[in-house]
Amino acid sequence: MKNLIILFVLLFAMQTSAQNQFNVLLFTKTAGWHHKSINEGVTAMRTMAQRHSFDMQWHEDATRFNDEFLEQFDVIVFLNTTGDILNDEQQDAFKRFIQSGKGFVGIHSASDTEYDWPWYNELVGKMFHIHPLEQSAMVDVVDTNFPGMEIFPKRFLWTDEWYEFLPEEYSENLNILLSVDEESYDPEVQWGEKVGKGMGEHPIAWYQDFDNGRSFYTGLGHIAEIYKDPWFLHHLYGGIYWAATGNGIKK
Repeated sequence: MKNLIILFVLLFAMQTSAQNQFNVLLFTKTAGWHHKSINEGVTAMRTMAQRHSFDMQWHEDATRFNDEFLEQFDVIVFLNTTGDILNDEQQDAFKRFIQSGKGFVGIHSASDTEYDWPWYNELVGKMFHIHPLEQSAMVDVVDTNFPGMEIFPKRFLWTDEWYEFLPEEYSENLNILLSVDEESYDPEVQWGEKVGKGMGEHPIAWYQDFDNGRSFYTGLGHIAEIYKDPWFLHHLYGGIYWAATGNGIKK
């Protein structure tokens, strides 16, 4: 009996001492359009955390954005957030988190979030303007020297909701990973007085060093079934891994 108790104690000690490689805060609060794919995205992130040995907490409560709570995380992921989701104090805490050398990952409508916060616009890099109907289009790989990009062919077919971004250059330091070929789909759309005709050069995923931290954004991720696609999940994990650790880019 005594030996059995010792064995249980040792097993418990081994389990509690085991640590995963980094800690992720997944945030999905919306104050505008609510994507149906959020549920599938959360499920995919939970599976990804198990597959790649990282810890993850999922929240929609913006009061979590304070220095004490955020300190435990290495990267914050905005999954299809929309609208004005953080107050001034919460924004300041998020800003200090990045400035401490940590990371941010934005997925799809993370670029449709916090338009009135200039620092966040720079962090994301480009902000959403309009999109046409979901369509298939050809995507070109611009840069393979980034985690998760090594599996893609130079050009591939993808179906998604293609964001046209505002023309403003919020950041001049973006490293483009993927671009969508506007000649392979119809980018024209009109919502009342708002018109979309395409961007010409049309980046759809990028990364940057920003304000002493790291930022990765992908415009892919509108359709729920995408969160079961191994290519997309590898692309997404590459961004999370880099944003959390700064590793993976060959110098």
